[in-house]
Amino acid sequence: MPRPAFGKWHETAAWEASIAGPFDRWPTRQGFDKFYGFLGGETNPWAPFIYDGVAQVELPNDPNYHFMTDMTDKARAWIKYQKALTPDKPSFIYFAPGAVHAPHHVPKEWIARWKGKFDQGWDKLREASLARQIEMGVVPKGTKLAPKPPAIKDWDALTEDEKRLFTRQAEVFAAFTEQTDYEIGRMLKAFKEVGEADNTLVIYIAGDNGTSGEGGQYGLFNEMTYFNGVQETVADMLKSVDKWGGPETYPHMAAGWALALDSPFGWMKQVPSDFGGTRNGMVVHWPKGIKSKGGVRSQFSHVIDIAPTVLQAIGLPEPKVVVGYSFDDANAKERHTTQYFEIAGNRAIYDKGWFARTIHKAPWEDKPRRPLQDNSAWQLYDVRKDFSLANDLAKKDPKKLAELQALFLKEASKYGALPMDDRVFERLDPKVAGRPDIMGGRTKLTLAEGMTGMMEGVFINVKNRSMSITAEIEVPASGANGTVLAQGGRFGGWSLYVKDGVPAYDYNFLGLQRTSISATKPLAPGKATIRFEFAYDGGGPGKGGKGTLLVNDEKVAEGTIQHTQAGIFSADETADVGIDLGTPVVEAIGAEAKSRFTGRIPSVTVEVKAP
Repeated sequence: MPRPAFGKWHETAAWEASIAGPFDRWPTRQGFDKFYGFLGGETNPWAPFIYDGVAQVELPNDPNYHFMTDMTDKARAWIKYQKALTPDKPSFIYFAPGAVHAPHHVPKEWIARWKGKFDQGWDKLREASLARQIEMGVVPKGTKLAPKPPAIKDWDALTEDEKRLFTRQAEVFAAFTEQTDYEIGRMLKAFKEVGEADNTLVIYIAGDNGTSGEGGQYGLFNEMTYFNGVQETVADMLKSVDKWGGPETYPHMAAGWALALDSPFGWMKQVPSDFGGTRNGMVVHWPKGIKSKGGVRSQFSHVIDIAPTVLQAIGLPEPKVVVGYSFDDANAKERHTTQYFEIAGNRAIYDKGWFARTIHKAPWEDKPRRPLQDNSAWQLYDVRKDFSLANDLAKKDPKKLAELQALFLKEASKYGALPMDDRVFERLDPKVAGRPDIMGGRTKLTLAEGMTGMMEGVFINVKNRSMSITAEIEVPASGANGTVLAQGGRFGGWSLYVKDGVPAYDYNFLGLQRTSISATKPLAPGKATIRFEFAYDGGGPGKGGKGTLLVNDEKVAEGTIQHTQAGIFSADETADVGIDLGTPVVEAIGAEAKSRFTGRIPSVTVEVKAP
């Protein structure tokens, strides 16, 4: 059976996502014959870092390029190609858009369709969504809205500037959702075009573990500010409001919208101890295999039930427990009766209609609310009568709560979720997190031209410490231009480069502040050594320092870099020798083919000092 995977593959360990492998956890070693997509948790749809199998893909020189459309085109072509060559073979397709995960990137014509549709604000949207859900039979009659986290303000209490910014954020998110839905429909249409629509089992899951609240109180012009502990202001973000969703932004929306779009629940993604962080809409479509049409199923189930259900549907004997039993029986007895949940200390247990949980940390909070050993804030709900988790029964039934707390520890231990780790930003550093690091504690990395596409998890860590870059280059008679070594891109990173023969180093602090340390004279043709030294100020993470640029051991420029990124440069931008892939660190140099160095780079060495 041919098996391709398209889109997001956030399953490969960060330290294995490089040319050095190992490739065991890449899609093509995990049961798929083809992979066209990205390996990280997110990518920039305007300028993604994508693989075809294990080979990097060069992006086209097309200002209208968008990955959602690209991956759909590739999937449609594959469906038709496979059926043309082997019409009697069944196939399995994994189609996982990066949407609507941040960044929220969508063409402006889609955004225009949603102008003014969210002017009512998130509180009224919650109410309207719940009313519509009850009318459709998606949630039971009598369901109430769960209490709203105090950190999320009432819409009517916001300023006009806040409302203007926030409505634009929602319009972009809705447009991204609509574009994604359209492209999924276009992909599925290919099955109709090859005569297989009625005999194709489609399992369509819409969501991102609940809508994300990482945007916090105001949303983000650049999502990477969240991962670096930098708070953006409404005034600054409003300067880019008309560009929101375009290539010049890397945006996320305010958490009030996450709450509204997770109605009727009270929390969102990153909070698996609430259904707002776990429940996603799912549609199953199979005209030739399912007799029931248009029904709603309310039995508790989990994403882990999908694989055995598919195996049962196609007649393979492996599954022992499946949930496909409910396809044609809306009243079938529930079989998935117990399930634990845990992310960074937010934890819960479901058991036979009961749900016990604790909110350990909100997505926008820097630190947990209490120690992991503190069980004082657990809550208890009877899901059979309380769909939205609005009525806490912990004080009324402490015996049941204690029973479920003990069951959580048993299940979490059984499935390897213990010990829990409630650190978040600290875990960005492999050494602190205690996970493997391909650098293995090395303080020096020597590279050369042609070495590109190094994601942050496989590159030497230059953050929060002093470091130096020494590049041995060869300047052609016509002069040099382009990137020597860069890491990151438009929304955070640094670059050692040559512009019109003149060497320079730029630090781009989250797209918010740019520092350039540049020589004044062009390089002479022939061999040259460019060296950049950065003396970190110390005193904690994210501090600044002094930068010095040298050519052939002679100091040619120096300057102060006020702030550096403490946690991460990017989720998908890479470190590259001789080119700047993705988006540009230095706009005047550009990215992709435009940024390619015109000379040669036999060697470039990055050396760091211990923090």
